[in-house]
Amino acid sequence: MSSAIGVGILGVGTVGQGVVRILADSAELLEQRVGQPIKVVAAAVRDLDKKRDYLPDGVALTTDPMEVLTNPLVDVVFEAMGGIEPAKSLILKALRLGKHVVTANKALLADHGTEIFEAARLAERAVCFEAAVAGGIPIIQALNVGLAANRILSISAILNGTCNFILTAMTRDGKAYGDVLKEAQSLGYAEADPTMDVDGTDTAHKLAVLVQIAFGQTVSTEQVSRRGIDRLEAADIRFAGELGYVIKLLAKARWRPDGLELRVSPTLVPKGSQLAEISDSYNAVRVEGSAVGDTLFAGRGAGMMPTASAMVSDLIGILIEPRSRIRAAAELWKPFAGAPRLINIDEHRTRAYLRFQIPDRPGQLAHLARILGDNGISIASVIQHEPETLASSEVVYVSLIIMTHLATKGAMRRALEHIQKTCELNGEPILLEVDARAGQPN
Repeated sequence: MSSAIGVGILGVGTVGQGVVRILADSAELLEQRVGQPIKVVAAAVRDLDKKRDYLPDGVALTTDPMEVLTNPLVDVVFEAMGGIEPAKSLILKALRLGKHVVTANKALLADHGTEIFEAARLAERAVCFEAAVAGGIPIIQALNVGLAANRILSISAILNGTCNFILTAMTRDGKAYGDVLKEAQSLGYAEADPTMDVDGTDTAHKLAVLVQIAFGQTVSTEQVSRRGIDRLEAADIRFAGELGYVIKLLAKARWRPDGLELRVSPTLVPKGSQLAEISDSYNAVRVEGSAVGDTLFAGRGAGMMPTASAMVSDLIGILIEPRSRIRAAAELWKPFAGAPRLINIDEHRTRAYLRFQIPDRPGQLAHLARILGDNGISIASVIQHEPETLASSEVVYVSLIIMTHLATKGAMRRALEHIQKTCELNGEPILLEVDARAGQPN
């Protein structure tokens, strides 16, 4: 009988237990695929006394991760701890000790990928991370291999299940953001502190990883312009619906001859389109390739089993084709020859949904339209809603929604600044992007 492949796990929480469960439940199938049995031999945990449903007998449990890394029976290390430290230091140490690494840590890869993959190159070991983006959706392998014959032209993706669950509930039930967030927390879809999810940071981490694979451009999270859903109002969900759209938090990367646009933002997506139909906690990645055209990858983007499935698939890849996985790791996080520059956010081109609360007086719309026109922004359509009388004032305000044609973000910023200075508004103007594929080409 062939000797077993030894697996060490750093962190046996939700995802770590999922890995153990798959390795146990599919042991015979996995052995047939790789030609050797796979065995979890060591695991680092915070609490030795905590009950773990899926951890088999005989695993060397420890609270010291270094005991896992230095265990001579461990061939592959699964990092399932999350966070930057001590995860980064432990991965670097594992590589120096000659261990392959499988991780789902998108934040670590987004901001420290260069250091990690340089260490992998020096150690001649693989670092695999299919689970870092979109959970069980095999998007990393698709970009690396399946679409390798293409220049990637654009990526539009729903990458955060918490946000998608909240937006789906707000759209379906008409509830306010705060009420739906509490519901998501009670159901386990949102963390007690959901900030990283709802402010767009988690999505920006994942987009940075995709950009490295698809465009060969190394970017940090801070270089990704981002806006989350935490300030989104139910009124805009409702008005978007009236206009034939739903709002999704999209991660977008678009190649242009002069560079690369990157951003994360709530975006109006046409009802009936592929991304509009992705609901609840599901994820989706729409990729446009130069040869293949549009492709859509969709599925469960988080959770114990989808994430663990992706991590185990990386393990199988390492065992079946170690040389190609080692070579791929050595080449990752290096800029492609001629990698596109990052385009400043003011140069991004988009259609926009604009909402203003303006006094119900003659000439207001004309004044706004003139300012938009002076900044090169063409109006596609206008909707004006019934007036709302404020209890503290006799001024009557109306909701005015303007849909624009393509314009630069810089032109929109300058126009809105001018409008705020010269118009009597009830609150700040609302600007949301509109999917550029909706009725108008990029």
